[in-house]
Amino acid sequence: MSEIDSLKAQLKSLQDKALGLFAEAADLQALQDLRVNYLGKKGELTSVLKGVGKLPPEERPVIGQFVNATKGVLAEALEKAEQVLAAKASEARIEAERIDVTLAGRKCPQGALHPVQQGLNEMTAIFAQMGFEMAEGPEIEDEFHNFDALNIPQEHPARASHDTFFFNAEGEDEAMLLRTHTSPVQIRAMQACVDAGGEPPLAVVAAGRVYRCDYDVTHSPMFHQVEVFKVDKDVSLANLKGVLQHFLSAYFEKDVPIRLRPHYFPFTEPSAEVDIGCVFCNHKGCRICKGSGWIEVLGSGMIHPNVLKAVGIDSTVYSGFAFGLGVERLVMLKHGIPDLRLFFENDVRFLRRMGA
Repeated sequence: MSEIDSLKAQLKSLQDKALGLFAEAADLQALQDLRVNYLGKKGELTSVLKGVGKLPPEERPVIGQFVNATKGVLAEALEKAEQVLAAKASEARIEAERIDVTLAGRKCPQGALHPVQQGLNEMTAIFAQMGFEMAEGPEIEDEFHNFDALNIPQEHPARASHDTFFFNAEGEDEAMLLRTHTSPVQIRAMQACVDAGGEPPLAVVAAGRVYRCDYDVTHSPMFHQVEVFKVDKDVSLANLKGVLQHFLSAYFEKDVPIRLRPHYFPFTEPSAEVDIGCVFCNHKGCRICKGSGWIEVLGSGMIHPNVLKAVGIDSTVYSGFAFGLGVERLVMLKHGIPDLRLFFENDVRFLRRMGA
């Protein structure tokens, strides 16, 4: 057999073998590997062409035409095989992504209000139904609104640096602080009324964040308070007790007994701590209430005449009551939460339990 016949036989054998492998390729990647193996620079076809140099010059064009024909057949076969495999891959993807519209829809996780915000909303809604108007104030306060106007003397422990977050604001001569309670909103609301040429009655509820240097099972450096006050002619302690009774029963969703114990607050006179019948043992006595049947929930009292004078309201004509409550404390009592820190640790198990 001549050299040219041998080369033609090799090319024919290579073409037949390649066409069979192209037809059997399982996927596009396998087909690409075959393309490189047969038509690449170091492929099978290139290896065969190395024998062309041994042919006489007059025979080389003949074998060149045969090589080009073989290359054309293989390229066309590769293209057709690629189209077939691409179509199969597309069908497989469509089948894998097929949506059964008869199946139940996927449940998407939904966010919810934080337990503290839920409690705050419930409380303010109760007061709104009683006719109290919402008011807001800044969280960064001056000493006048946070202490002086509330009749809190300079030597009072609440004004100590270890209890309060003080800082010096740029351009401010007076010391500034993160408010320690929502009572400054009471001062600002009464001042706004007087400055506008108005006069009581005023019935206001103010809610928001407050800050104190404290952190343990029942205290946090940042927590939430609701301040409630009413100023009008002939406001009495009986009015205060009636509002407290209605609010606490509405919030705990049952009739709860309450009692007012004499206490001291600089901004109220007389002042009273408010207890409710233990919601865990129904006023019978348990570990939570230390056997007394009572749990302390908030502080209250009649607005001190000095507070009214500080904002320009005649204390001989008008009187008022005020009380402040910790949102987290009431939420803990209502839902049996043992540790205040759970509100701020973002444990998903706790938040789910609370519906957040």
